[in-house]
Amino acid sequence: MIDSDPELHTVPPDRRSDDQQPRWRRDFPIDWPQDHYVARRDFTKFLCLTSFAFVVGQCSIAYQNWRRKRRGEPPIVKIADLERLSVGEALVFSYPIESEPCLLLRIDETKFLAYSQKCTHLACAVTPSFKEGQLLCPCHKGHFDMANGRALAGPPRRPLPRITLQVRRDGIYATGVERAMT
Repeated sequence: MIDSDPELHTVPPDRRSDDQQPRWRRDFPIDWPQDHYVARRDFTKFLCLTSFAFVVGQCSIAYQNWRRKRRGEPPIVKIADLERLSVGEALVFSYPIESEPCLLLRIDETKFLAYSQKCTHLACAVTPSFKEGQLLCPCHKGHFDMANGRALAGPPRRPLPRITLQVRRDGIYATGVERAMT
């Protein structure tokens, strides 16, 4: 079968036969314009699929935001008794849902802080270092300030979500989540 379409055959620019071409030309016989040729049908297919993927992504983000708003205020939950933590100790708890690990930190006799335990870079678990006053992410060497959750070093750029607390006579309660908008 002989194909008569001239675009399907590569003709060297100097019009010499294949035997007379330099070695590099035999190794790379396709010319630049034919190498990057895309049919209209293929381009339209690519454009439609890309547009569809974009729309699905945007709908997914809108749905997640709607679900987050619909969830409402997180419940008030007792985390621990006051005597359970000594100064310089941490306690892992879940808030506002079971799959959200958080850290309760006792800084001094009267000061308690709580943060999400998920690093804002890739959600690895952060661990406290009281002597340095930091929360450390072992996965990519991220450092967060223990006093305010702000990212200090490493790949994380956003601060850790802070869990608002109420300290009462009968214990420590989680009352909400503050997410920084940076």
